[in-house]
Amino acid sequence: MTFLGMPLLPSKQRSDLPGGQGNIIEAEAFPDVSHEHLSNQQLRNTIGHATSTIRSKRAEVVSELDDWEALRDAGEATKNEVMANLPEYLAQFEEAFTAAGGIIHWARDADEANAIVTELVEDNAPVLETGRREVIKVKSMATQEIGLNEHLEAEGIDAFETDLAELIVQLGEDKPSHILVPAIHRNRDEIREIFMDKMPDAGELTNEPAVLAEAARRHLRHKFLTTKVAISGANFGIAETGTLGVVESEGNGRMCLTLPETLITVTGIEKLLPRFADLEVFLQLLPRSSTGERMNPYTSFWTGKSEGDGPQNVHLVLLDNGRTRALADEHGRTALNCIRCSACMNVCPVYERTGGHAYGSTYPGPIGAILSPLLTGVEEQGNGSLPYASSLCGACYDVCPVKINIPEILVHLRGEDVKANHSPVSSQLDAALTGASWMMGDGKRMAAAERGLPLAHKVTGGEQINALPGIAGTWTSSRDIPALPEKSFRQLWAEEEANDRDKEGQR
Repeated sequence: MTFLGMPLLPSKQRSDLPGGQGNIIEAEAFPDVSHEHLSNQQLRNTIGHATSTIRSKRAEVVSELDDWEALRDAGEATKNEVMANLPEYLAQFEEAFTAAGGIIHWARDADEANAIVTELVEDNAPVLETGRREVIKVKSMATQEIGLNEHLEAEGIDAFETDLAELIVQLGEDKPSHILVPAIHRNRDEIREIFMDKMPDAGELTNEPAVLAEAARRHLRHKFLTTKVAISGANFGIAETGTLGVVESEGNGRMCLTLPETLITVTGIEKLLPRFADLEVFLQLLPRSSTGERMNPYTSFWTGKSEGDGPQNVHLVLLDNGRTRALADEHGRTALNCIRCSACMNVCPVYERTGGHAYGSTYPGPIGAILSPLLTGVEEQGNGSLPYASSLCGACYDVCPVKINIPEILVHLRGEDVKANHSPVSSQLDAALTGASWMMGDGKRMAAAERGLPLAHKVTGGEQINALPGIAGTWTSSRDIPALPEKSFRQLWAEEEANDRDKEGQR
């Protein structure tokens, strides 16, 4: 049995719930990790060009809809309904999925999910002459989250990614850096070198996209036609019908979902929609927000199995892996509403400059900065630093198709980090904030501090401040403080009022 949590669980008990495992943990603090990526100009140029292109496409197709904000409201309301009634919708989905011939497996965490998938593959995939088994895969965030490929490899099973970008990442022995475009950090020349080095049948290639895509197509065609087991994720699960759905742009997903004899899907428990009719909203929101298209080129749905048509062994692993913990956070649970469109990443000034690897997680960018700490807890290694990986500009909230208030959750998680990882007087920052709170809490103390401005102005020479000592140096390492004024606003206001009284008296 998997505990599904209670939405109003008191915050003091959240720490008792199991945290997530796998590729959702930042090993080091974000500021330390991001420093190296900030100095990579090629990375910044490549990501900047890609994200600006996607932003422009999204803005164009969104502007075509007069009811875009109404669609966002509907998407938000539907996902909130799911989270408020998740145990009931999961039970309804399980009943419908099982009645259609599918088999559901419940996984508490990454270890359980990996063990379940491994056993299913061993039961259904033949051992080849190499002594190993093979599976083909549809792009899946959930399987990346749990580190499934690495686990299968250790168990003698080779998992072949069939999405072009995922294939590039896999052959390059790399990690994804974007939810939608995992190889966004690679340019065409790098991809050409990877293909020629890692594809025995590639031959001589140019860096033209069509040439590279054709090389990948030839490389994968045999796998599609001969592999007995496929592994997929799911964009949606429909509670009332037990239906699963995948949207993609290349057609590789369609072949993985229809050609093999066994299909194993791994998805988070939060991916449900109550009704099939809800797809009317989400199939407008998702493609416009993700790829800047009006609709996905390939949209596939399956409900259990059909005799003589498609996979006959249909399995679904429903994954918790910290989602119950996130659900129990009344301020942060809306992060589970995410439909993995990546729109927040494409507008984020921090992500554009650091790239996805700096977040140390399958989920980078603004959504990763809140989702990873919610799944694991801010106490987990460097995950407490992720909520600070933001300027709080609010652009992510403006573009989110289901209106997740990411800035608000970031601030909430910063507070959680302070409570969990910092004592009230354990750092210069805490001391400075305590002092500022004391000074600003009383008008007379504030006025007394302001009277020191003329002296501070003279000490700094009336110039902007480029460097400060101690903890404040972290701020000035990337920002300048404007020149301090000679007088405070209160002093200027008092002088102006005095001048007005003098003028009035002279009349």
